[in-house]
Amino acid sequence: MSAIFIALCVVSLYIASVWPTGQLGIAAFASLFVAAAVIETGIGYGVSVFVVSSALCMLLIPNKIPPLLYVVFFGYYPVLKNIFERLGRVVLQWLFKLIVFNAALTLSLFLMKELFIGFTSLRFGFVVLYIAGNAVFAIFDYGYSKVVLFYMDRIYKRG
Repeated sequence: MSAIFIALCVVSLYIASVWPTGQLGIAAFASLFVAAAVIETGIGYGVSVFVVSSALCMLLIPNKIPPLLYVVFFGYYPVLKNIFERLGRVVLQWLFKLIVFNAALTLSLFLMKELFIGFTSLRFGFVVLYIAGNAVFAIFDYGYSKVVLFYMDRIYKRG
């Protein structure tokens, strides 16, 4: 089952690499296969699906933007979301989720700064980026929860 989820991740990210629009959305979609692995087989298999699919995508896909989005933002998130939501307290869940998101955003901005000289000229833009990013992340998390619940109600129970 894990191999099927890995293959679906790789195919999704390959499609994102050749499709000029929707790379961000398809990278987020690919992470649903990690969530399915967590639901179907447990956290350990979800981690293995993320690690193996990330490695394969970085090796096989020529356009590295969708695999990087998957690795930095989306691929590991279903595993952490599962762990955080077991804490029970909503405030702690959101605190940890926002810490992880902001760390990923900071890492990606740092890498962009190192790779693209002159990227730091928009200092005010960074503040807006963090505020907007956190708002979009909250919406993403809500929608992701709805999709996972749909999977659990409609697909997982029938298996």
